[in-house]
Amino acid sequence: MSMEATAWTQLHNVMNAQQDRRPFNRATLRRIAAFARPHRRRIGLFLLLSVATALLAVATPVLAGRVVNAIVSGKEEGTVTRLAALIAVIAVAEAGLGLVSRWLSSTLGEGLILDLRTAVFDHVQRMPVAFFTRTRTGALVSRLNNDVIGAQRAFSNTLSGVVSNVVTLLLTLGVMLSISWQITVLALVLLPIFVLPARRMGTRMAKLQREAAEHNAAMGTRMTERFSAPGATLVKLFGRPADESAEFAARASRVRDIGVRTAMAQSAFITALTLVSALALALVYGLGGYYTLHGHLKAGAVVALALLLTRMYAPLTALAGARVEVMSALVSFERVFEVLDLKPLIAQKPDARPVPEGPVSVEFDGVRFGYPSADKVSLASLEEVASLDTRGGTEVLHGVSFRAEPGQMVALVGSSGAGKSTIAQLLPRLYDTDEGAVRLGGVDVRDLTADSVRDTIGMVTQDGHLFHESVRANLLLARPDAAEEDLWDALRRSRLDGLVASLPDGLDTVVGERGYRLSGGERQRLTIARLLLARQRVVILDEATAHLDNTSEAAVQEALGEALEGRTAVVIAHRLSTVRSADLILVVEDGQIAERGTHEELLALGGRYEELYRTQFERPGNTPAGRG
Repeated sequence: MSMEATAWTQLHNVMNAQQDRRPFNRATLRRIAAFARPHRRRIGLFLLLSVATALLAVATPVLAGRVVNAIVSGKEEGTVTRLAALIAVIAVAEAGLGLVSRWLSSTLGEGLILDLRTAVFDHVQRMPVAFFTRTRTGALVSRLNNDVIGAQRAFSNTLSGVVSNVVTLLLTLGVMLSISWQITVLALVLLPIFVLPARRMGTRMAKLQREAAEHNAAMGTRMTERFSAPGATLVKLFGRPADESAEFAARASRVRDIGVRTAMAQSAFITALTLVSALALALVYGLGGYYTLHGHLKAGAVVALALLLTRMYAPLTALAGARVEVMSALVSFERVFEVLDLKPLIAQKPDARPVPEGPVSVEFDGVRFGYPSADKVSLASLEEVASLDTRGGTEVLHGVSFRAEPGQMVALVGSSGAGKSTIAQLLPRLYDTDEGAVRLGGVDVRDLTADSVRDTIGMVTQDGHLFHESVRANLLLARPDAAEEDLWDALRRSRLDGLVASLPDGLDTVVGERGYRLSGGERQRLTIARLLLARQRVVILDEATAHLDNTSEAAVQEALGEALEGRTAVVIAHRLSTVRSADLILVVEDGQIAERGTHEELLALGGRYEELYRTQFERPGNTPAGRG
């Protein structure tokens, strides 16, 4: 590698390395070794090839010097030809080994990326809902991308670089000292002029790089928020386009200015180091020529020294920044392990069993619950805060007990924030109770397998979330093996088959981010179709019609009638008209069940339910329905 190329490489590594001065963590190194263990054979072969490549790199300058000596001494052509042929063979071998090393490097690196990403992705999927409500999605995705790739560089670049550079440096230095220790020592005097500016300039440019990255990240966040469907709507309704444009332009201008300064600094740095390279070569040729003319050195030795000099400065410069690269890789590994070390609050027991067959009852028995504090479910670095909020654990459910027999509908009504949605989230075990038990078919959900709970309980929430995929893909999420006729049957039963048939690509029409290409009622009916397709025995409806107009609500209620038929249901509703026919209505207030009974019984009681009912339905001069 030439000095100029080495300078660019070193500058790039220092700029992109994370400047961390922490000591080596042996526990981290042991965990890295555990991830590397499945690839140990390839790592060993990779290191052997790196050593072989270093040996060949030193052999070429020595042979070049012998060629020059053979020419100067007037030896026969065969000697020169054999030496030239040997140089050619070494060049071919070096190229071949380089390709094999690159293949091993890429397979090792990509294999490690696969292992780390899979481990993190699988672990994150096991985290509780509280983790996702606190974590910034971008920060979490960064762990799967930037930090994993940073860790991968430890194997694909740093590991081989350190080994090959150490071998190359020792061999080169040994050969140069054997040829002329005087010239070697003088050439090394210029080393600080080459290495120290690289580190200082690299650090300075790393700061510029980080500043540019921060501005780019801010612009990216701003664009992501403003370009989403709800964000764009908000800007159009309340935003100030001129101010938005000015702020974006200011950050973009800052990035432009940093780019110009970085380009000029890079150019000045490389020019200076190229000059140092020329001065070093001038020293070798000048002093070497002097020794040659006085009979103390052969001409070929001067050529060999000049070529070896370039081979020595390259690994020296690379090794000078090796610590930064190693620490950067360790930091990346630690950030990945930080996520893996965050233990999920919900864990399946080793002896967990499936939900019993047949119709399923739902039971809450003396349930008490408080949402966990941030320090139990999240990381400060993922929330992008200095320290986690330790507040939490305040009890929000106080001894909730009720039972829904198989096929019955239990409705939860009450004020906002009373605890209705919390009750709904405990049933599919999105959280675990602090005291008491939640049972499915008479078995505590903590004793059931996660797969069987998921296959038993279906839930429709008020936002009707859909992925930015096709109608077909969103439906198959519920049952991947569903046939085409099953999809259309679910759409027909949710009163959505006509709409889907009229779409440009039918089932393959992409619904857009969060399903925004569909209306609110259409989104809800598609989530109901997904529920129907899954054929789950217990249904939870959490404000499924809360934000719909009367027409959409009527269509969704008709679809819900299909979804609830023959199933045990827990329904949360603000609109009391949707739960009049429930087998049992529970009035939840302040985390407790304040009243329970049928619609008629609760009206006759004249308590909180009647108050809610009058608020919604009473009009001057009218009598509430059901009380006449």
